[in-house]
Amino acid sequence: MNIGFDNEKYLKIQSEHIKERIAQFGDKLYLELGGKLFDDHHASRVLPGFQPDSKLRMLSQLSDCAEIVIVISAADIEKSKMRADLGITYDMDVLRLRNEFKSRGFLVSSVVITHFNGQSSAKAYRGKLSRMGIKVYYHYTIEGYPENVSLIDSDEGYGKNDYVETSRPLVIVTAPGPGSGKMAVCLSQLYHDHKKGTKAGYAKFETFPVWNLPLKHPVNIAYEAATADLNDVNMIDPFHLEAYGKTAINYNRDIEIFPVLNALFEGIYGENPYKSPTDMGVNMVGNCISNDDVCCKAANDEIIRRYYKALEQLASGDNNESEVGKIGLLLKQAKITTEYRRVTVSAKQRQETSGKPSAAIELSDGTILSAETSDLLGPCAALILNATKHLAGIDHSTKLIPEYMIAPIQKMKVNYLHGKNPRLHTDEVLVALSMLSTQDENCRKAMDCLPLLKGCQVHCTVMLSDVDKKVFRKLGVDLTSEPVKE
Repeated sequence: MNIGFDNEKYLKIQSEHIKERIAQFGDKLYLELGGKLFDDHHASRVLPGFQPDSKLRMLSQLSDCAEIVIVISAADIEKSKMRADLGITYDMDVLRLRNEFKSRGFLVSSVVITHFNGQSSAKAYRGKLSRMGIKVYYHYTIEGYPENVSLIDSDEGYGKNDYVETSRPLVIVTAPGPGSGKMAVCLSQLYHDHKKGTKAGYAKFETFPVWNLPLKHPVNIAYEAATADLNDVNMIDPFHLEAYGKTAINYNRDIEIFPVLNALFEGIYGENPYKSPTDMGVNMVGNCISNDDVCCKAANDEIIRRYYKALEQLASGDNNESEVGKIGLLLKQAKITTEYRRVTVSAKQRQETSGKPSAAIELSDGTILSAETSDLLGPCAALILNATKHLAGIDHSTKLIPEYMIAPIQKMKVNYLHGKNPRLHTDEVLVALSMLSTQDENCRKAMDCLPLLKGCQVHCTVMLSDVDKKVFRKLGVDLTSEPVKE
């Protein structure tokens, strides 16, 4: 794929900037980590060249003086909110994150359940974690948050929250996803530390929106699309504009909370070291874009991908009309339609020609291939075979999996497992391909090309089964589909 982001430059200048911020404060720094720490796939999609574990690689240099606090909202526990990229719930992801961090040498000291107001599911989750030996704290819902500064900055506001015990000078506060309450945890800790006489500071390490890109830059619009369910809105930072006369981009929640932070810092230090929400950040990603055109294209593709995802959720019964409507407006702001994505057009054209459900893939060199459903294979199963044959230099007419081998699999699915769809899914095709690879050179070559599908774009004219979605996710393919059930 074309590269639009200098990852090595990012690792160098970002780590230097964070070290400077740590040195600015006294005993302790709470570093709010926005986005994902070691699997930031959104960033790697909209900034081609950005490695999903870049943040982790950088912070690993500070692991001896750092500890991690993981935050999860009681509201997300209650509604079993999912991480779409991994297909697991937020409460499951907390445990996954904890294990991943520990395996990389980080101290994970505790979990904080925010927005707590007595939810039984949150209580049960706390009990589960406690039985595993994990420290768990409650932070409560505060009436009128974030406008009611006098209540928030009081013993009935932040003072009511559990104080999170930490032992190291750098406390990294992270979460499975946005809207979990990470900033509020940091501010609550500042309130308690001030009462205890501990000098503490706060900084924000969040990749998006990119403060030094234009408000309507596709990369920033893609961030709004990614958080449409939270109703986040990118805005020009009015505090930064007033203080410096310069335009900087932030988002509504940071701007709304800034008066609270300002009041807290004035109570602790007599003055706020930050003149704007943008000042709080340590994000240097905008300085590392090496090819803006490449990033713009990738970001536009991401906006479309998010739109199709929201449409599919709506078709599956989710009550997310507002999310669909918002991303639809973002498409107009970006001045694109779904036809901008080449595989979308190709898949639809294949279906118009064949009259059958179809799929298309764009390979890393720009080649577009398509396939349609048949009596033997679903469209995506056929597409994977077509793509691997092309990448391996195998003639398209070659049958990698002979019909005599597919027939007994179909018999098993229908006659013995009582399935309604006899056609092979992607996972079944890959299993058959792997079995044949031990005796067929073409099958071996095709299978060896599977890693080359990572980062490719795929579109299907019908909604896919969970099995097919998981296979594409594991292959690293960016998948979309029309909100149509087969």
